[in-house]
Amino acid sequence: MATSARLEMRIPPDRAELIRRAAAARGESVTGFVLQAATRAAEEELAIERETLVPSEFFDDLLRALDATEQVPGELADLARRPRCFERG
Repeated sequence: MATSARLEMRIPPDRAELIRRAAAARGESVTGFVLQAATRAAEEELAIERETLVPSEFFDDLLRALDATEQVPGELADLARRPRCFERG
């Protein structure tokens, strides 16, 4: 992967030393260490953004509504019977 983007920051000297020591302990460059840590934190943050948490009662009501077959429109039932183009792993 070509590396051409730059990120710069000012940090307190004690934190810079802490990061240098941690990178050395892992046998990594400071750049590699910071990039890996920042990437992991960014992925975790974005995963939280994608999740939707609801109370268990809401989820139970949703499942009951989905199980109420008499309320399913015919077109939706037809779509549900179609062969799937994917397999669950």
